[in-house]
Amino acid sequence: MRSLMKTTTMSTPIRYLDRRHAGRVLASYLMDQPVGDDPLVLALPCGGVPVGFEVANEVAAPLDVFLVCKLGLPIQPEFAMGSLVTGGLLLLDHSLIQEAGVSALEIDRVTRREERELERREELYRGGRAPLEVGGREVILVDDGLAGGFAARAAVAALRQLGCARITVGMPVGSPEMCAVLAREADLLVCPWRPASFHSIGQYYEDYAPTDDVEVRAWLCRSGQPNYSTGTSMP
Repeated sequence: MRSLMKTTTMSTPIRYLDRRHAGRVLASYLMDQPVGDDPLVLALPCGGVPVGFEVANEVAAPLDVFLVCKLGLPIQPEFAMGSLVTGGLLLLDHSLIQEAGVSALEIDRVTRREERELERREELYRGGRAPLEVGGREVILVDDGLAGGFAARAAVAALRQLGCARITVGMPVGSPEMCAVLAREADLLVCPWRPASFHSIGQYYEDYAPTDDVEVRAWLCRSGQPNYSTGTSMP
């Protein structure tokens, strides 16, 4: 790794062409930071996977996905009372649950529903293969941008519980407010573009077409890691 730079932000921001371009730019900033000698790149599906592919390729690191399923409040699903993540780890916001008066039966019902979705996506992406081991590893967690921050914050909290040695969060673009939050919760935040007038991630990309499950699996197969089998090829 090169020596630590004094800044992790762009002096002259540019609009990303697509997620792969964003991943290459992000990688150029990550390579100047103390992300470890043998890091593992974890991408948040779906949009974070092509970003993570480029980052993993540039820093010569293995790539895996880290799944986060939100547990929404029964009467207000847009508000997260917890999350279920890769490996089946359950994180709950007990203060919100108590404030909202959510019963144990309701928590169990929502959790079981999200468990089925997590299992579906794990099987689809990995084909029954186990996730890469994160305990004791230096991890780079990436997505295509940071807006509300739920998935990234849940992933960081889960990775702490799973015993990661060091957590670097890498985002091509993000709101200054959420960047400040993640900078406190991760060991290092690298986000080259933090526009003061941030509204949505897509406005900072020329091409922000959705990434679907088929593409996620294809990128993972193309990464060449032994826990993924051959799948659909990408251009």
